[in-house]
Amino acid sequence: MYAGLTGVTFVLLFGVIFWSTGRFMRHQIDDSVSSEIGEIATDGQAKHPEGLRLLVQGMARHPSGFYYLLQDSHGTALSGNLPSTEPRLGVREWAQTPEHHRTPYAGIRGQGVMISDDYLFVGWSTHQLHEMQEFVAGAFLWILGASILLALSGGIFMSRRLMRKIENVSRTTRNIMDGDLQQRVAVQHGGDEFEHLALSINSMLDRIETLMEDLRQVTTNIAHDLRTPLTRLRNRLELAQRSPLAEAGLRDAINAACRETDVILEIFGALMRIAQVESGARRTGFAVVGLSEVIDTVVEVYKPAVEEKRQCLVETIAKDLTVFGDKELLTQLFANVLENAILHSPPGARLSIEAQRDTQRVQVTISDDGPGIPESMRGKVLGRFVRLDDSRTTPGSGLGLSLVAAIARLHNATLTLAGNEPGLRVCLSLEAAAE
Repeated sequence: MYAGLTGVTFVLLFGVIFWSTGRFMRHQIDDSVSSEIGEIATDGQAKHPEGLRLLVQGMARHPSGFYYLLQDSHGTALSGNLPSTEPRLGVREWAQTPEHHRTPYAGIRGQGVMISDDYLFVGWSTHQLHEMQEFVAGAFLWILGASILLALSGGIFMSRRLMRKIENVSRTTRNIMDGDLQQRVAVQHGGDEFEHLALSINSMLDRIETLMEDLRQVTTNIAHDLRTPLTRLRNRLELAQRSPLAEAGLRDAINAACRETDVILEIFGALMRIAQVESGARRTGFAVVGLSEVIDTVVEVYKPAVEEKRQCLVETIAKDLTVFGDKELLTQLFANVLENAILHSPPGARLSIEAQRDTQRVQVTISDDGPGIPESMRGKVLGRFVRLDDSRTTPGSGLGLSLVAAIARLHNATLTLAGNEPGLRVCLSLEAAAE
């Protein structure tokens, strides 16, 4: 197909060049002939029939390249170096005839005019015109053949190169379908579209591998974390079944079993919220959200808990901060982070929340001076069911920060955990809504 398109392009190009060259040379001949006729017509001898005949006869004897014919109204040639012909006025051309039929005037282009009662024709040989056209046609045929050969060679080379890249992607996908999720498409760093495709596919595979690993980890963690409350629930029910409890004791056992059931339901509810957020379904309901109002609301809700633990909460929130997102999820995000800070900081601790706009992004920082999180664990605590040893004695399931990370990813925000020397700083960077 590539060679065919190249051939068609060369044919069109040849047609334009062939036509333009012939047209230019014919114009040149016509201009020369017109000038020659003008010189003859303005010569003094041309005013008399005999003088015109002698003038044309003399010009025909000199090898100037022109051909002349002067004939009377009866068609009799009076002078010149051409035989008599039909007296046609204007530009005319006698086409080149085959070699064995060649006549002296074959391949002559000229112009016929009437001077008094005589017919004068002045012409010029089209031999150079035909030679030029033959040269252009021959050169075109050679160039056409070479270009089609090069086009075929280039097409074969490009096709094989293309197929190698496609086979590279196909081979990688087949290996992945066989269960090897570590496979990645080779990136050749050529800067072409296939490099961008390979990078996109590899990013997708990294995400899929992370999700599969998270799924395996979640399955293990669910089995591990639910075993304890389910075991306690069964033991309480079995103890209540075997022990001769009074009505009050039986009620206490039922209440304890209900509390264990609530813990289990809370874990499943958190998992379902994380799954819903990670599916991206909530993105369709995104709108402009007043982030300043959201943070103020969260702070007002948690002020009683801060006062109860005799902690100090300092807030520095700029006015009219807006982002594009889900108001309910953003409220959940800041509530989880602030609740963690309150829960894990000792009485008398100092908490702070800051929200400022920085160029095109909104920066929110929630910090405390509590025990903080070791640097080696800051990336891990964003996973599901991950809890520090010091936190295992406090209520919770280890899903709060997982939900925070999922909401941040949904909003294309950057979530960073850093040290506060002492304590922890949770930094969130969101893209500001367009004004």
